[in-house]
Amino acid sequence: CIKPMQPSHHAAVYPSHPPPLPFLVSSPPPHSVLPLAWFTRDGENLPIMVLMPMNESALMSSISQGIEPAVQLAIQHIRESGKYSFSLITKIYDTECDNAKGLRAFFDAICYGPKHLMIFGGVCPSVTSIIAESLEGWNLVQLSFAATTPVLADKKKYPNFFRTVPSDNAVNPAVVKFLNFYNWSRVGTLTQDVQRFSEVRNDLTNELEKANIEIADTESFSNDPCGNVKKLKDNDVRIIIGQFDENLASRVFCCAYNLNMFGSKYQWIIPGWYQGNWWEQANNTNCTTKKLLTAMEGYISVDFEPLSPRQIKGISGRTPKEYEREYSRELQQKGVEASKFHGFAYDGIWVIAKTLTRVMELLRIKQRQNMYHNFTVDDREVGKMVLDVMNETNFFGVTGQVMFRNGERMGTIKFNQFQEGQEVKVGEYNAIADVLDLINNSIRFQGVEPPKDRTFVRLQRRHINVPLYSILSTITILGMLMAGAFLFFNIKNRNHRLIKMSSPYMNNLIILGGMLSYASIFLFGLDGGFVSDKEFETLCTVRTWILIVGYTTAFGAMFAKTWRVHAIFKNVKMKKKIIKDQKLLIIVGGMLLIDLCILICWQIVDPLRRTVEEYSLEADPQGRDIAIRPFLEHCENTHMTIWLGIVYAYKGLLMLFGCFLAWETRNVSIPALNDSKYIGMSVYNVGIMCIIGAAVSFLTRDQPNVQFCIVALVIIFCSTITLCLVFVPKLITMRTNPDAATQNRRLKFTQNQKKEDSKTSTSVTSVNQANTSRLDSLQTDNHRLRMRITELDKELEEVTMQLQDTPEKTPYIKQNHYSDANNILSIRNFTDDGEKSILKNHLEQKPQAQWGSMDPSRINRGPLEDINSPEHIQRRLSLQLPILHHAYLPSIGGVDASCTSPNGSPGSSPRHRHMPPSYRVMVSGL
Repeated sequence: CIKPMQPSHHAAVYPSHPPPLPFLVSSPPPHSVLPLAWFTRDGENLPIMVLMPMNESALMSSISQGIEPAVQLAIQHIRESGKYSFSLITKIYDTECDNAKGLRAFFDAICYGPKHLMIFGGVCPSVTSIIAESLEGWNLVQLSFAATTPVLADKKKYPNFFRTVPSDNAVNPAVVKFLNFYNWSRVGTLTQDVQRFSEVRNDLTNELEKANIEIADTESFSNDPCGNVKKLKDNDVRIIIGQFDENLASRVFCCAYNLNMFGSKYQWIIPGWYQGNWWEQANNTNCTTKKLLTAMEGYISVDFEPLSPRQIKGISGRTPKEYEREYSRELQQKGVEASKFHGFAYDGIWVIAKTLTRVMELLRIKQRQNMYHNFTVDDREVGKMVLDVMNETNFFGVTGQVMFRNGERMGTIKFNQFQEGQEVKVGEYNAIADVLDLINNSIRFQGVEPPKDRTFVRLQRRHINVPLYSILSTITILGMLMAGAFLFFNIKNRNHRLIKMSSPYMNNLIILGGMLSYASIFLFGLDGGFVSDKEFETLCTVRTWILIVGYTTAFGAMFAKTWRVHAIFKNVKMKKKIIKDQKLLIIVGGMLLIDLCILICWQIVDPLRRTVEEYSLEADPQGRDIAIRPFLEHCENTHMTIWLGIVYAYKGLLMLFGCFLAWETRNVSIPALNDSKYIGMSVYNVGIMCIIGAAVSFLTRDQPNVQFCIVALVIIFCSTITLCLVFVPKLITMRTNPDAATQNRRLKFTQNQKKEDSKTSTSVTSVNQANTSRLDSLQTDNHRLRMRITELDKELEEVTMQLQDTPEKTPYIKQNHYSDANNILSIRNFTDDGEKSILKNHLEQKPQAQWGSMDPSRINRGPLEDINSPEHIQRRLSLQLPILHHAYLPSIGGVDASCTSPNGSPGSSPRHRHMPPSYRVMVSGL
């Protein structure tokens, strides 16, 4: 057995290798069939070791059977060319695609065969990698025509390995070029969990990173790919690069069909070395062939080009088509099937022939240079020469331009597309020139344009529809015009008794609060489509302030009015109480101050900010290959719930306070003063609407049109119903009976005394229902005093008549009726302005001339006689009754006590009208 010339650094594989022995040109090594100087003479037969599986039962043996005709055809063409001074002799050793048998065949070839200058072959990756790893120790160079595994591209581990077939990794630059052509910058990978495919994926990852192409997802599977395919879909991967064999390819496309990952939105890129009609032979899924074909339609397959499409004559003097015809004839003669690697084997023989020719030339040159010395050359030097010459190979063969870069074939990569049940070539990639050439109009995408590498998301603001905003704005403007009409009515009639008793200043505040609430609707309808982001944040704060302040202004003024009525009519001690509008304004100002404190703290501590909420993707309504991602702008802050809770709590307490006042004053029967019924209705409606509106608004926060419609309608309804309940009754009363509203309805007594007592008792009972014993006593006193008034009136008339007839009887009046007259004056202090006017008119019915025509002798009478004179009695009545009248009116919002002099005649005031006698028996708890 010929020993290797240099021990390999992988000596662990072959530990028994002896040190190298040089070949002397003058003396051939033992067992060598080479002549003494094989490179010096022409016509030598140069043996080439061929390693490939030939046994039909061995894996991948079909490749070898189709290769042998191509090899013999190449040797024949080399011999026929006449350009080579040697003949190549191939000796095939069967590796059976088994590691052990392959190693044994290799050692048998070395030990028992001729001196081989090169090794040709290597089909099975495992056997080829083991043998290629030991070649450096044997100073041999191997050239493979079918080993595409990327593992063999490692030059540190396999320095003496070459191949005419492009590596599986050679398709990666072509794929990257294809991706760049369609501007696809986002892809995903789906890889079968096998070393061969994993190596390709790793190299592809590096190529993609160099090209700045994003790898959105990387999935690997062993048996069932459906879960991984679904993950790709969930990650919105549109361009999918697959690395799997045909057995699992059918499962992948079945999953793709079930997940609807095919059609115009997806592009699959898979290996192109599958056998013909692989989907029928390898369909082991529950999908029918029709479903698989539907999912497969449009996929791109990438593989090396077996024969060059350029029909030019190459090194053999034949075009690829001419060679293919000769090869087909050889197959027919031998009755074997064609192999896709036959062109690479054919070009491989030509590579060996050119390499050995060049090595022989170099050795001859070197021999001539050392013709006077004993020239020797060993296997290591010959092996190095072969290695160097192989790297310089460059010629055009039947597979295209044959050229090596670091032992790797720089070949042509073809692109096929699956169209209507068959693969159609659509382009090719020239690795040497780094050029992608696509055939015009050959690629058929299922959409009107190539698929997008991702779902292009178009942000779409969910804004309020302009028609809806216009309609609600129009309704709001009508509401503001109505409020303006109420304001004009209130100001115009502010001096009218009905309006003055209802506190016109408070009415103005109610209208102002309603108009502020109306104005907030315009601001709630504005979003980022109308204003900038910064302006939107300002808008968030402004509309919140306006709505809160408007609410407090309207209801605060309403409740302040009710509180005044409550304070006056619940005055149990019967003391005179004056509550002016200035005090009510202070109360409303205090409520607003609380609002301002809350709002200022809110703005300083945790101001409202513009936040954007994005929603799930939606399909484009126009059918375009884009997705719509709706987004909505909100006014929010960190502690939104806390601040809203504070505001709601304060407003809720305010409404409860208003309900309490309305309930307490429900029995006050002066319409101009008492709005308790309307306040109760307003609070009820506002409360219910606010609760419903807040709940619906929260539930529809992702639907701005619905939310804005609900909020606007709630504000419009609450503001309108409140203003109408306050002012519409006043408008009606002003048109129908302006005086009845300012009178106590319980003053209407009939001539029937029992009915008068019953109504008076009801009026007194309404003052304080809690103190029943005191009310009973007051009712008894009231009845007794009214009876006493009647008696005293009769006696007073009799005394008056007697005074007119008998002037000398004045002492009788002085002595007997002095106390009765004082009782009349004291009783009159409890009467209202109507009763005072009655008494005054009653006294004025007596002719003034009679009082003035007294006997002059009476002037000289004593002080006790003069103080009870009719003149003094009339004077006291005319002074005391107006004082009582003016003292009461300010407490209910009537004429100020300072507007009329108490010395003036009560009849000078428009309010002091003559009232029927039936009213003069009124003794009220006012």
